Amino acid sequence: MSVIHSLVALLFFPAGLFLLLLGLAYEWMDRKLIAQLQNRIGPRWFQPVADVVKLLAKEEVVPEGVNPRLFVGLPVVALAGALTAALYVPLLGLAPSHSFPGDLIVTLYLLSLLTLCMGLAGANTVNRFSLVGATRTLTQLFSYEAPFLLALLGPALAAGSWQIREIAAYAGERWLLLTQPVGFVVALIGLVGKLELPPFDAPEAETEIVAGALTEYSGRGLALFRLGKGVELVIGLTLIAAFYLGGVNNPLAFFAKTLALLLGLASVQALFARLRIDQTVGLWWRYGALLVLVQFLVTIAWKGVLS
Repeated sequence: MSVIHSLVALLFFPAGLFLLLLGLAYEWMDRKLIAQLQNRIGPRWFQPVADVVKLLAKEEVVPEGVNPRLFVGLPVVALAGALTAALYVPLLGLAPSHSFPGDLIVTLYLLSLLTLCMGLAGANTVNRFSLVGATRTLTQLFSYEAPFLLALLGPALAAGSWQIREIAAYAGERWLLLTQPVGFVVALIGLVGKLELPPFDAPEAETEIVAGALTEYSGRGLALFRLGKGVELVIGLTLIAAFYLGGVNNPLAFFAKTLALLLGLASVQALFARLRIDQTVGLWWRYGALLVLVQFLVTIAWKGVLS
């Protein structure tokens, strides 16, 4: 019975097909919000689904000079990692399908698989645009990863647990946004960087390097990477809402919180122009990492005083 439950959870709900569609819905809302902020109409409601179906129906061309196994396998690994991470987070305010002590660390590293696979996918080709994009992708990964990790470990430290279910339960009694505002801001902006959205879209700047690390991808591979980004968007918003905005007491209220966070993401994308890769690195290491580390140390000191 447990095997059947695990398969249903991984393939259909809460991960699997449901999460893929939810990711596309969040992507549409993100694009629509940005369009409205820029006084444009934006895409129709079914556009993300139509784009993915079109990509899946297209022939996948494997370019010369690549390792074909890596070229085909990396998009699958990236999407599988994101879907597996979804099993440990309270999607839509519902209880996680699986939970164990330390699942927060596992989830965060599973979320990094997508970016790592994109970087390797670009490095696997001989296309100069892909190589530049891969370099930028991995450079940006090492810039935001540590601040993003520390921002989500702050609530864990306050709760005294590395288990997402227990941290969400602790945050349900208080809004950690009020006591750890720096961590909240760094986590939200870190999610923008993780998804390579503006202003942190230098790894795929279309005016400079076509599509960056994914320049050689078309068809199914590109569709899987795109689906993976949608899944990570949902999981990232879920974790930030669960940790900083009052836990997961009510599914409807929780859904509204994730939409509010999505509006914040869209505003950041609409307000700021693209940063160069050196500006991105400087921003994260000079300010993001330093500020969140100071807050982390203050949290440790405060817990020591209380104990």
